Amino acid sequence: QVQLVESGGGSVQSGGSLRLSCVVSGNTSYRLCMGWFRQAPGREREGVATVSTDGNPPRYAYSVKGRFTISQDNARNTLYLQMNSLKSEDTGMYYCAARETYGSCSGSLRLGSYAYWGQGTQVTVSS
Repeated sequence: QVQLVESGGGSVQSGGSLRLSCVVSGNTSYRLCMGWFRQAPGREREGVATVSTDGNPPRYAYSVKGRFTISQDNARNTLYLQMNSLKSEDTGMYYCAARETYGSCSGSLRLGSYAYWGQGTQVTVSS
């Protein structure tokens, strides 16, 4: 079983920055593929950024490309999301997610691919 705990959310003005963290714990015999997702009020949850492996670049949603950076510190079992140049439309609950795989991480942004989810951390961007 894998547990995910997010932190780092908060309120910030438009143009500001936040860094989200997700600490991973538990046991698994597989490689974990990690990603960040978000859900704005009244909207469906959507993929934001996911890690790829084996030399492939991370995958980002078009709306955040160039502003957000996903990274992973395996020594600390922590996933990060650096968010710069925040906009009001970035407001929402941000979730860390993980899925187990035998092979490489392809950078999937599909919600259904992920079996493990954190409780979320709220990000509010005011204009």
